[in-house]
Amino acid sequence: MNSEQLLARLVAFDTTSTRSNLALIDFVRNLLDEHAITSQLVHNDEQTCANLYATIGPDDHGGIMLSGHTDVVPTAGQDWHSDPYQLTTDDSLLFGRGACDMKGFIACVLAALPQMTATKLQTPIHLAFSYDEEIGCVGARRLVESMAGFEVKPRFGLIGEPTSMNMVLGHKGKVAYRVTVSGLSCHSAYITSGVNAVEYAADLIAFIRGMNQRVQQQLTDDSYSVPYTSFHVGNINGGTALNIVPRQCEFEFEIRNLPQQNLDALVHEIKHYAADTLLPEMQARYPDSGIRFDEISCYPGLHTDPASSVIAYTRRINPIDQIGDNVSFGTEAGLFDGIGINCLVCGPGSIDQAHKPDEFVSREQMRYCDSMIENLVHGCRETAEFG
Repeated sequence: MNSEQLLARLVAFDTTSTRSNLALIDFVRNLLDEHAITSQLVHNDEQTCANLYATIGPDDHGGIMLSGHTDVVPTAGQDWHSDPYQLTTDDSLLFGRGACDMKGFIACVLAALPQMTATKLQTPIHLAFSYDEEIGCVGARRLVESMAGFEVKPRFGLIGEPTSMNMVLGHKGKVAYRVTVSGLSCHSAYITSGVNAVEYAADLIAFIRGMNQRVQQQLTDDSYSVPYTSFHVGNINGGTALNIVPRQCEFEFEIRNLPQQNLDALVHEIKHYAADTLLPEMQARYPDSGIRFDEISCYPGLHTDPASSVIAYTRRINPIDQIGDNVSFGTEAGLFDGIGINCLVCGPGSIDQAHKPDEFVSREQMRYCDSMIENLVHGCRETAEFG
């Protein structure tokens, strides 16, 4: 099967995040089995999703890893003009959920399996396909924990997120929290008898907003379209009626940090304000008041040195010899980089099409990606080292 035929098969699997991806993983494993390629799975605790990892070629030195996530975002509430889980085409575009983000890349990788196994590789090629990236790089974190114990890890990693085949060297990190503020209800005519959870949540949100304004002045990086670390409060829920002082309020916030910025320090500052400024005042009126922080997701940013050999290598194999701007969306690259795999992000399609109705990838972009992987395989046959 060529990459377009494989993309049609992959799109047909509804791998919406938090649903099982095992049917897709079984399909990939069967393809690998047909080429006598051994693979291993790293499951989630519920055994409903799995990462897949495979090595083609020698296993005694690093080689290059081709990495992609198998999950997609939901289609609910989107106005599609075709079945999102059936690949449709016109003269130049391929439409379907995940066609761009990022089953197109995985299809190009799988289409090259016959080429990878036709002759003996001198340099190994590793495949790493993960689950639940869209909800915070959940699966890759489990996979990275497993890979950290490998005696030999990949030297380079190409993360095939949609970059229009430009080579992207950096992206922001992210942490997201759910904050639960607990106070004491009472009649609104007697507000001194209660602790208003909504008001204290609003105070904490205002503090986060103030940090956002202050941090923007401290560090900027013009290689990002949003050139600073950003804070965002996405939803809030609290109270039952206007004449009742609300006992509880929940809100969620995120920080998308420049890789150069200390994310832990920013989170600590928010928690410190909650614990040392707001909570004593609340507990003075009601000792059982509380402010709880629950982490929803977290992944590190990526900052690849422009002089890194992974860039020089990718420029030799990529038909699009162009360094792209750093991106504000996150990828799994930062996690792999954290265990010593030198990574960059490069894949077919534009992020402008991701997550939208009538998501598409162009045939031209798929051809570029096919060529890049063909060039990679050719090089891995010829040498056991990267220059």
